[in-house]
Amino acid sequence: MIEVRNVSKSYGNNPVLDNVSLRIGKGRITSLIGPNGAGKSTLISLISRLLTKDSGEILIDGEEVSKANSQELAKKLAILKQSNHINVRLTVRDLVSFGRFPYSQGKLTKADWQFVDQAIRYMELEDMQHKYLDQLSGGQNQRAFIAMVIAQDTEYILLDEPLNNLDMKHSVQIMKVLRRLADELGKTVIIVIHDINFASCYSDYIVAFKQGKLVKEGPVSEIIDSAVLRDIYEMDIAIREINGNKICVYFK
Repeated sequence: MIEVRNVSKSYGNNPVLDNVSLRIGKGRITSLIGPNGAGKSTLISLISRLLTKDSGEILIDGEEVSKANSQELAKKLAILKQSNHINVRLTVRDLVSFGRFPYSQGKLTKADWQFVDQAIRYMELEDMQHKYLDQLSGGQNQRAFIAMVIAQDTEYILLDEPLNNLDMKHSVQIMKVLRRLADELGKTVIIVIHDINFASCYSDYIVAFKQGKLVKEGPVSEIIDSAVLRDIYEMDIAIREINGNKICVYFK
């Protein structure tokens, strides 16, 4: 379990997270939603120790992340941020193999390559695994980076807007993969996502942020509600049920 206790973070005089407390259960998909600048991306950067919190505690399986051994933390938690830039010219297969670094320190075993192959298959990248990243579209690059995270084989997977640059087909593919990782492998997936319909259809639990504060959390049935969403986004959003999913209609 991930426990966030009274965590705050500011940039200069600008508070980004204000006294946030949250418990993220294992083996499910938790989506973080809310307007731009609400603090969602900052929170997962704090959980993964990419940023340092100003106050509060963040515990993963009872251990404060600030005290965790870096290599052991990398075996437990993987994160993919919004923008990923690598200056070295790599193939897709090379990139995905980086996910095994916490285990292999660069000397991959046969077992490591099996994880790489599995991740490439999960993301349907077999036909382009020997292509260089600069030969791929933005969406193909995004899938390759997600495959790298999958190859890391951590219990906790944190993804910051992973559907960026993706068309509808591959957005659905990635959400289905994340659903399988939770359902079949028991992974704990935490995703920052702007499309509330993807959050509605694929999440187990939704946490809503606004202006640096956690304003509402709960199962999909509680959060995908017109009154709740109006409070979060300050707009009227109608809800329709289609094939058992609650779909938000907000373009009228």
